Amino acid sequence: MGPVGGVCPAASVWSVAQFRLQGSKVLAVDMAGDAVKAKNGAMVAYEGEMTFKKMTGGGDGLRGMVTRRLTGEQMEVMEVKGHGTCYFADRASEISLVTLHGDTLYVESSNLLCTDSGLRTGTSFTGLRGASQGTGLFTTTVEGSGQAAIMSAGTAVVLRVTPNMPLQVDPGAYIAHTGKLKQHFQSGVNFRTFMGEGSGEAFQIRFEGEGLVYVQPSERNTIGGDV
Repeated sequence: MGPVGGVCPAASVWSVAQFRLQGSKVLAVDMAGDAVKAKNGAMVAYEGEMTFKKMTGGGDGLRGMVTRRLTGEQMEVMEVKGHGTCYFADRASEISLVTLHGDTLYVESSNLLCTDSGLRTGTSFTGLRGASQGTGLFTTTVEGSGQAAIMSAGTAVVLRVTPNMPLQVDPGAYIAHTGKLKQHFQSGVNFRTFMGEGSGEAFQIRFEGEGLVYVQPSERNTIGGDV
């Protein structure tokens, strides 16, 4: 198993908006009167005529807004519309493009930078995986056909999971995944842990099935990080 590449082709046949990377830390989106949804405040420059509209609650419609407030997945999003090129970045994070073909991207809201306006956003229950990450029990979903831009601390790698090759990931390094994957929370906490003889890798997420998992070369602080 190994990296299968972190960047997808920028061309998109279903949207006028074209996503492309300007270096590894800036996303350029070429628009001809259409719109995209981006993390609030992520615009760093633009050429042409653009309008910016904050989307209350960051969700799709009233149901999305209520769901996000209940689950805590309150990604703050703005709609950017216009003619020209708009550039997005956030804290010099590395950016990867993800192309969806009618499937679903599961991603932490803090790692989502921009999506095609036609993609639907929602929330999904993560259970103990989210709790171990310290990011809450829910995560953001992006569904449909189009492009999304996700961020990572360092250049992300994309690891393929197959039925014969499951994957274990540190919760602090996980960013996102696509495909038909089941995830299980694994814990190595036992009596020896409490005696100060822990393994140093007490928690992992095990992915089984068919899909791709995005992993960053940096671990955020997690509940089990020091166990």
